[in-house]
Amino acid sequence: MQKTTSELTAELSSFLLKAVITIVGLLLIVFSAMAQQTVWLGTVLKPSELLEKHKELAENLSLNQYKRPLFLDSSESANTVTGNAYAILSSPFPTVSDTFKNPKRWCDVMILHVNTKYCRANADTSPSTLKLNIGKKTQQSLSDTSALEFTIQLIADTSEHLVVHLNAEKGPVGTSSYRIALQVVPLSKDKSFMHLRYSYGYGLVGRLAMQGYLATLGSSKVGFTQTTQNQKTDYIGGTRGAVERNTMRYYLAIEAYLNSLDQPAGQQLDSRLEGWFNATEEYPRQLHEVDKASYLLMKKIEYQRQQSQ
Repeated sequence: MQKTTSELTAELSSFLLKAVITIVGLLLIVFSAMAQQTVWLGTVLKPSELLEKHKELAENLSLNQYKRPLFLDSSESANTVTGNAYAILSSPFPTVSDTFKNPKRWCDVMILHVNTKYCRANADTSPSTLKLNIGKKTQQSLSDTSALEFTIQLIADTSEHLVVHLNAEKGPVGTSSYRIALQVVPLSKDKSFMHLRYSYGYGLVGRLAMQGYLATLGSSKVGFTQTTQNQKTDYIGGTRGAVERNTMRYYLAIEAYLNSLDQPAGQQLDSRLEGWFNATEEYPRQLHEVDKASYLLMKKIEYQRQQSQ
């Protein structure tokens, strides 16, 4: 039966409406992704702004509880937690820049973290990628660990500014949007100023898992920010305490790696492992997890696995 003009018009209107809805939906997805990327890239400071931050934090960097030129803070929103470390590095800017624009050097840093079980960089893709396995603070098979797949973006690479972003959208146990951002500028011939930003997001599952951990195994763990409650001063706990501990561990890994470069090549791994562990032991309440012999043995096994697989 031949359709009437009104029926054809109705069908055409329905088709056009569906097409418009589809296009609008796609545009919303694109704009949402662009907005998220803009927010992420919005964390980049100009070299002059980072140097101004160094001046602003001068007193905190010279006199603090850490006994090193470091300022650490954290923040938490409804679904995201973030840690920031500002620090003076006793390494010339070219050395820092050459290290962290090389994806493979990131793995030499990451493996120092007590929870990192494996790291493999692939610089042959665009963008480069970093496969990271995280797990317990004891020896584990890789099949028992959780994997993170980071993309590595070199945002700025000049003689006075380095910015590198690591981004993993999916994480273990309901976590997501893992972000590691490193910004560095030269201060003098042999010193650099660094901003390290570490953050991740979590949904309902991730929040419940974190609450369960904080109520049991993590109930006594704290971060570095001092708080006062009922006229008693203590350190912050919860998710901010957790992100502060990990931000500090990553900063100390950067420091230990850079400090090891003065050693002969065959001694650098031992220097990094010793340096990282000794530094964490300066903050036993926050960072002590295992004894030194256990850490060194575990990390040498993990490092060899990292080189061979």
